[in-house]
Amino acid sequence: MRTTKLLATAGLLGASALTALLGAGTAFAGSGDSASSGDDKAPTEAGTSFRTAQEVKQGQQATAGASTGDYLYWSFPADAGQRPTVKATVKLPDSAARPSGATWRIDVYDGLRRRQSCMYGTQSRATAPDATSVGLSCTLRTVRAWSEQWANDPLPGTYYVRLTAATLTPSDQGLPVSAEVEVTSKDVGGSSAVDGSLAAPLVPGSTTKEAAAASDDGSDEENGSSTGQALATDEPEDGWSSGWWSDRWVWTAAGGILAALAGIGGYALTRGTGRPSRVPPGM
Repeated sequence: MRTTKLLATAGLLGASALTALLGAGTAFAGSGDSASSGDDKAPTEAGTSFRTAQEVKQGQQATAGASTGDYLYWSFPADAGQRPTVKATVKLPDSAARPSGATWRIDVYDGLRRRQSCMYGTQSRATAPDATSVGLSCTLRTVRAWSEQWANDPLPGTYYVRLTAATLTPSDQGLPVSAEVEVTSKDVGGSSAVDGSLAAPLVPGSTTKEAAAASDDGSDEENGSSTGQALATDEPEDGWSSGWWSDRWVWTAAGGILAALAGIGGYALTRGTGRPSRVPPGM
């Protein structure tokens, strides 16, 4: 009877602790939502190069008007543990001036301007003769907190989206189109966690921030230096490496609690009931 009560008490305490840990994990995961607040306005134009890429936060829908043959660039931040998905929609002109057989394509580059492969999604698509819009998507691999120098793994920092018509005939050049781009991400959690982290996220101008902070006399601006323009302003709302919490913490703590309960239960089952009353002391 005593053993049963002991095991029941231990099980109740373990269940309470596990429930508290799971609740804490849900709260931390909820705080890292990739959707942006409605205070910031989404950009209504696109850049024409990496340096002029328009910054867009995750959850915003950026729009831009352009012509066929233009290269459109946007940038967005992605932190460790996130799996970004880029969706783009190109709205074509009326049938009289619609590009015939054009192929539209989106590419995603990391902070080092290395092209990142898509896990899945329609990265390029040819327009049908009667199509009024073209939908594209690219889901990247999970962003890792650290990686080997020779690897091409996604790392925390700024990512660039390039949208363009890959194939066009001369008669299709310069036709008006409009584009919409939206970036969302899924928090993968502890399954992709690694031991290690970058000293700084891969953002434009990360190597010149200290030099810019050290120039107190404003000589860079007088000399026409572009150091200030190279500093990136886009970053996650909670700051870089905000997703330090993951479900790996929860399951590690839960495993420790279950191991402790198993030890208590094993001891209670094998320790016996003590000295029998019929055996005199000292035997």
